[in-house]
Amino acid sequence: MTPRPLLLVGAGGLAREVIAAVRLLPDVWNPIGALDDSAALHGTRIDGVPVLGGLDQLGRHRDAAVVACIANARRPLSRLSLVSRLDLPEERWATIVHPAAVTSGASLGCGTVVLAGVVITTPLEIGRHVVVMPQVLITHDDVVSDGVTFAGRASLAGGVFVGESAYLGQGSMVREGCKIGAGAVVGMGAVVLQDVPAGETWAGVPARPLRGESA
Repeated sequence: MTPRPLLLVGAGGLAREVIAAVRLLPDVWNPIGALDDSAALHGTRIDGVPVLGGLDQLGRHRDAAVVACIANARRPLSRLSLVSRLDLPEERWATIVHPAAVTSGASLGCGTVVLAGVVITTPLEIGRHVVVMPQVLITHDDVVSDGVTFAGRASLAGGVFVGESAYLGQGSMVREGCKIGAGAVVGMGAVVLQDVPAGETWAGVPARPLRGESA
């Protein structure tokens, strides 16, 4: 089997995580380079993968699959904004699952990344361009919309709804049946016991809204 060339858009920490995952899947993916609009990174390497230039170089690699390696709690909408900017057909987007993840037959949207130690306990649908960092737990009847980011060890109880581009911080926990609104940010270590409105940042135990502060 010939591995498909893979371009990473973004050359930060998430790109390093993805590179580590795809190197365990050498029959599936061949990471040929990263693209980043930061000129200071051009010509450098991230874990041996060259940074080929800015996003304007994408047209030079029309046969390559693409994965958006952008995740930032301060800008939770940034990954889907990038996807919209690139305007690629769905078949160009790579869906990457680390071999040490358990997905239990879940349906994963295009561009989604699932890293080591993730457990999805039952078949369910995960949206497009979702990033699921190591050791995340997603359980029965959860709904995960497009562009969601789960930092490491975040966990959802059953029947949780997570809206588009929400960001769940490291080690956060969400009680069964709660709703996390679109673009909301849940701080690291937070324990969510009630619905989090769209666009708000909540943190603490139990989680409460923050006003003018970072999670």
